[in-house]
Amino acid sequence: MTARTVTLIDVARAAGVSKSTASDALHGSGRVAEATRDRVREVADRLGYRPNSAARRLRRASTGAIGLYLPQTATRLEYYMNLAFGAVERAQEEGLDVVLLGSAAGAHGPLGSRVDGLLVVDPEIGDPAVPALLDAGVPVVTCERYPGPTATPTAAVVCDNAASLTALLDHVHERGAVAPALLAPEATSSWAQALRTAAETWSAERGVSVIVHTVPFAATPAEAAEHTRRLLADRPAVDAVICAPDGAAAGVLRAAAESGRTVGRDFQLASCVDGIAVRSCDPPLTAIDLRPAEYGRTCAALLCEVLAGRARPDTVRLHDWALVVRPSDRAPDRSSV
Repeated sequence: MTARTVTLIDVARAAGVSKSTASDALHGSGRVAEATRDRVREVADRLGYRPNSAARRLRRASTGAIGLYLPQTATRLEYYMNLAFGAVERAQEEGLDVVLLGSAAGAHGPLGSRVDGLLVVDPEIGDPAVPALLDAGVPVVTCERYPGPTATPTAAVVCDNAASLTALLDHVHERGAVAPALLAPEATSSWAQALRTAAETWSAERGVSVIVHTVPFAATPAEAAEHTRRLLADRPAVDAVICAPDGAAAGVLRAAAESGRTVGRDFQLASCVDGIAVRSCDPPLTAIDLRPAEYGRTCAALLCEVLAGRARPDTVRLHDWALVVRPSDRAPDRSSV
């Protein structure tokens, strides 16, 4: 049987001091009386305590900067720009700069020599940079979980994307939709996996089939329009579409009009991501407000707390969302059908 590793908490309890006092005594920092410092060190030696070098690195900022990695297919999207701005703002409040990392982030030497920690946003399976970033030797906070099989992040901030899609599906169904469809990316990210699983679960629980049509992760309005044309040609009974990619729903609106459908009258349309593009449509589209700037702030705040030793390395925090109802999902008029 393997003996349990002695922790700093064990030392603190045996010495009759707080964890922070024990840490200061062992590391020669803080205002600790010499007698207390000696007692803590004696207890640590007696118990066989060995400092965790990784934990010490989390507390020691050396470069004054953190790295930010965004999905390489999505850097042009409003959602990610707002999230990045929120992260930068929060990091600067802690006196840290933010370095935007590209796909070759580790090609110019160890990241630990350039940043103290990393924010990795919506990590995708198949992105070759992500495993290397997660194993870069510095604390990593992800915005959404990493669904890959290899290294895991230090901590994460997640949104209940399954609940948000369920709310959208309930909303359009309550307004008369009987044949809803979801335009969603392949299940290479935690976000896409959650949407697809939620659609399947909702279908089973409500007894209403959701047609799931695959589109690119960062589908443009033109791509969304083309996919919608195909969807409506193959499934003319579809009376509501929920579009997952940021800003792509404007293309769905155009394709629906070309097929003779009127959004807000005989056809419903909603977006999984709110933003200027969906608010500017005619009619404006119902959407999920993911509050991206606040999302970025929360991710940066968690990384700063991990670096300072104020948050456990395995912390997972939940970020909230809101359903924003607009005229694009009025109950279909079936009187003329």
